[in-house]
Amino acid sequence: MRSETIDYQADVPLSGTLFLPDGVGPAPGVLVFPDIFGYGDHALERAERLAGLGYAALAADLHGERRALAVEPAMAELQRFYEEPDRPGARGGAALAALAGHPGVDGARIAAIGFCYGGRLALEMARRGAPLAAVVGFHSSLVSSYPQGGGLIRGKILACIGSEDPGVPVEERTAFEAEMQAAGVDWQLHLYGGVYHTFTNWRADSWGHPDFARYDAGADRRSWAAMQALLAEVLGKE
Repeated sequence: MRSETIDYQADVPLSGTLFLPDGVGPAPGVLVFPDIFGYGDHALERAERLAGLGYAALAADLHGERRALAVEPAMAELQRFYEEPDRPGARGGAALAALAGHPGVDGARIAAIGFCYGGRLALEMARRGAPLAAVVGFHSSLVSSYPQGGGLIRGKILACIGSEDPGVPVEERTAFEAEMQAAGVDWQLHLYGGVYHTFTNWRADSWGHPDFARYDAGADRRSWAAMQALLAEVLGKE
């Protein structure tokens, strides 16, 4: 396995880390979008694990120059992203183009995964018709900013959500199911009982908000296995 820095441009200069698997020939690609705090060790660890499975995985940059934001600026940026969805959408699209254009990547076989806001971004890109074979959202919002809903989705969708996640209430899950059904999407919603927000991030317990965010090793393991199965199905890697 090897890694390299990938610089790309949207409304701001962006810079991610691409992990490339061992072997000969272009590999299928996976975009890895971090949570709203931005580029950091959680997304990097997941991208590296994906490369170990045979994928070319890009840990993408949300805020420019690999910035990781503190809580208050991250929440302010989250609000701006909700109000101006085309701005993060353009950043996600630039990451997709950078990954697809790399000589070590099979640009015809690309999926995206994301955590918290990063999962929402991946889902929104699919809703806008991005050429993604699959999208996996981990503890991500399921609400869409776009009125066409799932009608432009080209690939398969997997949402992995904790049953006790205050950020993704029952009503939101129900609306997502209706949207996917109406659009004829190949979709899955995995619900993990007794599990809260940010269940894949081992740092969540240190944040001091157990009524909102908690790491859960079982849900982390099961959701990662579900992601692996879907990626193997659509990208052709074991």
